[in-house]
Amino acid sequence: MKNKEQQGTRTAASYLNLFTAQVYLLNFFAHILVFGCGLLIGITLTFCVKNFSFNFQIQQFTVPSSLKSPLPPVSPSLPIISSNISISNENSNTEQPFSPPSLMITQKRVITKKGLSDLLETPMIMHDMSEEELLWRASLVPLIHKLPFKQTPKVAFLFLIKGPVLLAPLWERFFKGNEGLYSIYVHSHPSFNETVPESSVFHGRRIPSKEVKWGENSMIEAERRLLANALLDFSNQRFVLLSEACIPLFNFSTIYTYLMNSTQTFVEAYDLPGNVGRGRYSPKMRPLIRLSQWRKGSQWFQIDRALALQIVSDQHYFPVFKKYCNPQCYSDEHYLPTLVSIKFWKRNSNRTLTWVDWSRGGPHPSRYIRTDVTVDFLNSIRYGSTCEYNGKTTNICHLFARKFTPHALDRLLRFAPKLMQFN
Repeated sequence: MKNKEQQGTRTAASYLNLFTAQVYLLNFFAHILVFGCGLLIGITLTFCVKNFSFNFQIQQFTVPSSLKSPLPPVSPSLPIISSNISISNENSNTEQPFSPPSLMITQKRVITKKGLSDLLETPMIMHDMSEEELLWRASLVPLIHKLPFKQTPKVAFLFLIKGPVLLAPLWERFFKGNEGLYSIYVHSHPSFNETVPESSVFHGRRIPSKEVKWGENSMIEAERRLLANALLDFSNQRFVLLSEACIPLFNFSTIYTYLMNSTQTFVEAYDLPGNVGRGRYSPKMRPLIRLSQWRKGSQWFQIDRALALQIVSDQHYFPVFKKYCNPQCYSDEHYLPTLVSIKFWKRNSNRTLTWVDWSRGGPHPSRYIRTDVTVDFLNSIRYGSTCEYNGKTTNICHLFARKFTPHALDRLLRFAPKLMQFN
């Protein structure tokens, strides 16, 4: 009996263990199934949320279809304009790659290389800058004086004329063979439209100009305009103002050396009592300009770059002249002499290098025609006086002369090669 009861108990325990194992196994598979379903649901929700966010951003920045204009038919060979960034020089031509039929148009950004030579490049002579813009651009000054590049200093010849350069053939002979050592700027009447031969050194050298009236402030404005245009070229270190009646008295090499080696500027300035001197002063110019500072002199100057910058940058003295120096004041004979005597007298020679004869009296100097031009006459101008140059006495006091008419041109051309040693 005992044995039967024990066997029954063992059998019941075995069934109970088997049932318990099956329950545990079912629970395990149930957990696996729940975990798998949860994982699948989580992955599905993640993709749905991402897709919704992406579509929402696109709709935010997409123009509504009602505002769009229909696109033209797309050609099968329409190129794709890629959005890659390319680096190229200004003159390089890059071809756009072609792609299969699709429309992908994006902006292409081109980064161009800019070197020092591009920044120093002189603007075109006939630019479209206003007067204010020109003077501002010309007044820019580098604070570092040591140049990071090689430079050949040039002389800027500024021709203030009414029409053509009347003695151009003589100047052509003067400049020949000296390319790279000079610059030419011509200010003529705006209505002058005569063409200049391409072979001439004066071809394409006219600057934007305005009407100039003798004895008025427009003369000073024209001088400042010429200086400002010449200052745009950093190579120009000396500046010479000339008229259509001016001639050179020496060859280019002599004049170039004289100007470049000078330690002074050449603006004529002197105190002259009487009606044509102090009598032109207006007391309204005080206190900026006093009578004792009032000076007179020739307008035909030879100056360096430092003084040229000061002239185009002057916003104090020139406005006073424009306001109080009326036509009878003849501001072109007083503005520069007065300005230089007040502010820059230490470096000025108080003389001009342009010879002229006022001995006959009158409002204009003597004029010279064909019969006046002789070798002796020209030599008397070239060596007929003494002056100081860099602290030493010399008999070369004038490099230019005026006023010579076109009738004197043939004799000047006859004497110049030998006397002035052109070429």
